[in-house]
Amino acid sequence: MKNNKCFKEFIKYTLLSILGTVGVSCYIFTDTLFISMGMGEKGLTALNLAIPAYSIMYGFCVMMGVGGSTRYAIARGEGNESKGNGFFTSTMLLGLVMSVIFSLGGIFFSDRLARLLGANDDVFEMTNIYLKILLSFTPAFFLSNTLAGFVRNDGNPRLAMAATLTGSLSNVLLDYVFIFPLNMGMTGAILATVASPVISVCILLVHIIGRKNNFHLHIKSFKLYTAASCAVTGTSAFVNEIASAAVVIVFNMLILNIAGNTGVAAYGVIANLAIVAVAIMSGISQGIQPIISRSCGEGNVSYIKQTLKYGLIFAFVTAAVICAVFMLFTEPVTKIFNSENSAELQETAVNGMRLYFTAVPFAAFNIIIGNYFAAIKKAVPAAVISLLKGLLLLIPFAFMLTAMLGINGVWLSYPAAEITTAIVSLFMFLKTGRVKNVE
Repeated sequence: MKNNKCFKEFIKYTLLSILGTVGVSCYIFTDTLFISMGMGEKGLTALNLAIPAYSIMYGFCVMMGVGGSTRYAIARGEGNESKGNGFFTSTMLLGLVMSVIFSLGGIFFSDRLARLLGANDDVFEMTNIYLKILLSFTPAFFLSNTLAGFVRNDGNPRLAMAATLTGSLSNVLLDYVFIFPLNMGMTGAILATVASPVISVCILLVHIIGRKNNFHLHIKSFKLYTAASCAVTGTSAFVNEIASAAVVIVFNMLILNIAGNTGVAAYGVIANLAIVAVAIMSGISQGIQPIISRSCGEGNVSYIKQTLKYGLIFAFVTAAVICAVFMLFTEPVTKIFNSENSAELQETAVNGMRLYFTAVPFAAFNIIIGNYFAAIKKAVPAAVISLLKGLLLLIPFAFMLTAMLGINGVWLSYPAAEITTAIVSLFMFLKTGRVKNVE
């Protein structure tokens, strides 16, 4: 009976979370699709050059949202309402202050950032306007991610999913309207993107306005060290995004030297399809997080063990399906983004995709185990996993394999890093993450 209850709760949280994370991934994915159709290869290049800035900004938002809501869930499991409100208040206030700093950076320094990310004269204007508007709306992205995390951990995963999914669907609609009928180009693409979290926040506020929330903003309960502890708990998510940003920058640099703007455009297609695949895995990990964190607070070891088991099985099955789809339908998928019918872009993207996506099963394992460690307040191993598969392994592998294999080395560096990290993740789990150590 306990297993049956656990499975039902797992399905409820996980499926709704996947819909939400896949919806969020559509922010960039939809931009990629419509920009490729409306602005061609130059538009794709400009977007891919801007993605690292998005990753850093989004990583901060996810760090505060995941960290704060995880600590809130554990406090809720302990039955400590006052402590939970402290986590909510501290997360919100520190996050909003930091969001404003991001916004000011975007308003005043987007041009310098565009040059720093490698934008040449051909794509500078498009890259600059994308960065300026994107970073200006950091508070909206922060509120969307953080409120979604707290609402999900407050027992309302349906509303959290509905908010992120509605925001993402609005991005699809607005992308089309702004880019094509209104002919607004890159400005239209980014305006559609930043409108999405604003819409999500409006929906999430229903949980608070309807007085269904168990978390409340108490200004007097703000403590800087409490906010810092929430940030530390969410470090894994932040490191994931920082590593992603660093990798995109390095990959862009390596590919520019080998295949020019066409190569970067091809990488843009691959990277954005990978974002969707990773979003599905992140959805599974975020779905099991509230259950594991609450069970950790309650001391319910059997529930933790069973939930993790379901998460891993579901992740591996999903990863196998994703691999099969991208291996069997590589060419038609790539053609969707190749509006100018460039033979060079098609060949580069098809070859790269088939090599790159062999990493998906290993990436799934690393994401689940990394978030599992974060959910039980083991921030160090969670951060180690994120650092390994990103900065510490992927970048060195990229330089080494590119020197040996050319552009194929760029694509193969991703599976090489994920496989190596999976070995380390398994070792750390067996050493410090077994359920008996969580009690």
